[in-house]
Amino acid sequence: MNAPATTDLPVVVIGAGPVGLAAAAHLVDRGLEPLVLEAGQVAGAAVREWAHVRLFSRWAEVVDPAAEKLLAPTGWTKPAADSYPSGGDWADLYLQPLADVLGEQVRYEATVTGVSRTGRDRVVDADREAQPFVVHVQSADGREQRVLARAVIDASGTWSTPGPAGGSGLAALGEKAASDRITYRIPDLKNSAVRARYAGKRIAVIGSGASAFTALAYLADLAKSEDGQGTHTTWILRRGISGSTFGGGEADQLPARGALGLAAKAAVDDGYADAVTGFRTDTIEKNDEGRVVLVGEDGRRLDPMDEVIVLTGLRPDLTFLNELRLGLDERLQAPTGLAPLIDPNQHSCGTVYPHGVNELSHPEKDVYLVGMKSYGRAPTFLAMTGYEQVRSIAAHLAGDREAAERVELTLPETGVCGGAGLFDEPEAAEESGGCCAAPATLTIGAAPVSSGGC
Repeated sequence: MNAPATTDLPVVVIGAGPVGLAAAAHLVDRGLEPLVLEAGQVAGAAVREWAHVRLFSRWAEVVDPAAEKLLAPTGWTKPAADSYPSGGDWADLYLQPLADVLGEQVRYEATVTGVSRTGRDRVVDADREAQPFVVHVQSADGREQRVLARAVIDASGTWSTPGPAGGSGLAALGEKAASDRITYRIPDLKNSAVRARYAGKRIAVIGSGASAFTALAYLADLAKSEDGQGTHTTWILRRGISGSTFGGGEADQLPARGALGLAAKAAVDDGYADAVTGFRTDTIEKNDEGRVVLVGEDGRRLDPMDEVIVLTGLRPDLTFLNELRLGLDERLQAPTGLAPLIDPNQHSCGTVYPHGVNELSHPEKDVYLVGMKSYGRAPTFLAMTGYEQVRSIAAHLAGDREAAERVELTLPETGVCGGAGLFDEPEAAEESGGCCAAPATLTIGAAPVSSGGC
């Protein structure tokens, strides 16, 4: 294959979600050509799958500055800065208009199946960095093509690969066989069919992060409603409950994120949910009635459940990057320069120093994982973090080293504490302190909100 000069090629961006489209906007702002490859039929396809969930970040915090600059000449009106969008709002009012401005620089139904260097697998050193990237793409009708690129920015996220119920990181025994009773998403209880599935049922929620909080709050609201009487939730935590379990509360600099944890606590305190702590699921069995029984690694058996909602985090799909030389942390599957800043074994409150191209670089030059995918298995990602990442990378690719290394973001502190499924010492699980201790008196006003990591 006779490849053109690398500098004449586009920067391929994988994913037309919030961070992928922001990357394209920053590349355009720098005079570079992006080519966004989106597997879905529309912009923000993954975001639309949680369209019913409200973000805990305000509009002011989820619109990228370069994207806003690109949208301004079209007459686009930015929603009220202090209001909170749902996933559907974010996709319809911001992501799709941004993709429309980019026009033919966004290709839909284009699934990336592999990325490598032209004529070089991951073993070959000779003249490697001088070769352009080759990206294999499959369209909805099965046709395949190659796209050459000067750089690759993978913003494909982690939505398609949720964590399993099993406490070991593998699916619990019987988890696949019980799939008709299990979902790995926050249910949309405004949908009549979905609401009927959960109303009046016994439901297990497995997880300890923002998504689990949202599910607990939604199910509590269902239990309070006329058509949801008898609904009861069993909240299953792999850890114990401490003062930090419910996040930052009123101390959170993102108020809606703090309120989310308080809403989950209210669901437990008001009796709409019971908490089962230190339970790591080993097996999922079906009884004679078709209900599911969760069995822990310690042999505990929970009462039969009608439904199970598994919200144990997300993980990156790295299979199509297998021919690239990535430097990834062995635990988090995040870039080695970023991992120490976000490791939930060390960081209990989600405060992460703003970072850019230096922390996101790999042994393979000019390939970057950004957005949710850059965090690997770590929680508490914020959209504004991803926007800062791609601003820095675009500046680097344009040769502006000073701008690439400059920090242009201050992150809010006191986030949802801890990681998904990390161990606590038994004694510590009973303590009420912690950097993010929730106040004892709860006042829940606004509807529950979540971020899907935003």
